[in-house]
Amino acid sequence: MKSIAQMSRLELASYISSTLLANGIDVVLSGGSCVSIYSENKYVSMDLDFINNDVFVNRKKIIQIMKGIGFFEKNRYFKHPDTELLVEFPPGPLGVGEEPVKQIDEIKTEVGTLRIISPTDCVKDRLTWYYHDQDLQCLEQAILVALNNEIDLKEVKRWSKSEGKLKEFELIKSRLHP
Repeated sequence: MKSIAQMSRLELASYISSTLLANGIDVVLSGGSCVSIYSENKYVSMDLDFINNDVFVNRKKIIQIMKGIGFFEKNRYFKHPDTELLVEFPPGPLGVGEEPVKQIDEIKTEVGTLRIISPTDCVKDRLTWYYHDQDLQCLEQAILVALNNEIDLKEVKRWSKSEGKLKEFELIKSRLHP
């Protein structure tokens, strides 16, 4: 197996996800690293945000497993001496805006399988920040994901309407699907 120093972002996320799942902890990658993966690193996030897909997971168990693969906890992050990437376990539930994530995809690598929100849910995740916090960087991230992946634009529109942001969606729709 590759050393952590040799792993790409996708491989490291796959390795951590698979290791946790083998120990009974189901996590899903969300956030900026999904944008990095889906945009082929046109956007670079320096952390891996794993959301527990189970109702409750004892943090002590996560700490123990992460230590077993060479990570140490500092504040709310886990660090490893052989990578710049930080690992975080934000509280769940796994959602986009006011709704649960619709689809969890799996990406297989030589070091494991990554459970990750779908490109469509990644776009919705980034648009949540744009719609509610006027975060223009997140709008650009949503566009990067949409331009590099097949997304369900009808689903994004339906979701935007449920978030009370249909007008905003109509203004940016052409940028999400030229």
